[in-house]
Amino acid sequence: MAPVFRISGHGAITVVLHGLTPEESGEIRNALRSVDGGADQKSAPPSFSEQTFRDGATVPVLTGTADQIREASRIIAAYGGRARALAEKISSHLDNYLRSDYKMSCKGTVLDLGSRTHIMGILNVTPDSFSDGGRYADPERALAHARDMVTAGADIIDIGGESTRPGALPLSEEEELRRIIPLIERLSAELSIPLSVDTYKSSVARKALDAGASIVNDISGLRFSPDMAMIAADAGAAVVIMHIKGTPRDMQQKPVYADVIGEISSFLAEGIELAERAGVSREKVLIDPGIGFGKTLEHNLTILGRLEEFRTLGRPIVLGTSRKKFIGTVLGIPGPDHRVLGSMATIALGIERGASVLRVHDVAETVQVARMTDAIMRTTTGFSSSNRGNQ
Repeated sequence: MAPVFRISGHGAITVVLHGLTPEESGEIRNALRSVDGGADQKSAPPSFSEQTFRDGATVPVLTGTADQIREASRIIAAYGGRARALAEKISSHLDNYLRSDYKMSCKGTVLDLGSRTHIMGILNVTPDSFSDGGRYADPERALAHARDMVTAGADIIDIGGESTRPGALPLSEEEELRRIIPLIERLSAELSIPLSVDTYKSSVARKALDAGASIVNDISGLRFSPDMAMIAADAGAAVVIMHIKGTPRDMQQKPVYADVIGEISSFLAEGIELAERAGVSREKVLIDPGIGFGKTLEHNLTILGRLEEFRTLGRPIVLGTSRKKFIGTVLGIPGPDHRVLGSMATIALGIERGASVLRVHDVAETVQVARMTDAIMRTTTGFSSSNRGNQ
């Protein structure tokens, strides 16, 4: 197993060093024990401990401020040997974790994702989406809804022509294009904010980008269509790489993970590499852990609780919890339309844990929650979407 360095926390940061060999763990332990802490707390090494997990594995853990973790990396690197490469990886992950200055250009519009939490409004022009299927299948109603979301504060409109709800069957390319292309053309001519196309088909993405979209939101993380990343690169488009286990048709048939956070992180990291190899600028890549896409209730809650760990990948996090089934399961609410308040709870927590973009049905409500959460974090902790990592 390759080392997986998990980082969490705000003022006090915890780095869990999964996947090290006993020799590597010993080198880190010896390096940190070879120096005195000193009187200067800022330059002192962090505390070192070892945590035993349920599988019996003993894992090294570093705990301290960002400055202390950086000092630990310097000490470990100076120890030489394999420790130097481990120190470089700790430093790289820490820099990613603390980064906040994300800006993304979409056809002339610059989204300053570090300035505040951004809102992606969902526009499903499908008859069978889990929450609003059929409501906006009529083109004029879809246009009106898009305008309403912009008025309410949406920063991006995400347009989907195929339902990817659990159990959904694939839609033909022709029908998907019929549903979305005229709408994208009209909205592109009318709206000043970026349009995203929610599709896993590269042929659909190409025509949507030609019609005026500037973001590809791919539930397959660039896996279902091998040339999807190249299509996005050729158009200079941004991409949202989402994690999924299986396909929409079978993803909820008893999904199993040995390590849900680790496996999702690896999938997303590989997706970032796929995008970059195809020519997509790294600065135009966003990541989405895929709440509800091949996950049980426990998996979804774990992802939300540990969302900040995905920040080590160094890309903005998109969070899509809006009205989803797991919220209804927790609250005992079967109808998606009645899960708005539960959705808002996940949104506030998601922002606190590092989400930069929220993909939602209820734009007006989300804007209020996002602005309030941003303000509280900025005022009380200095750790908001506008200055993460500045503590």
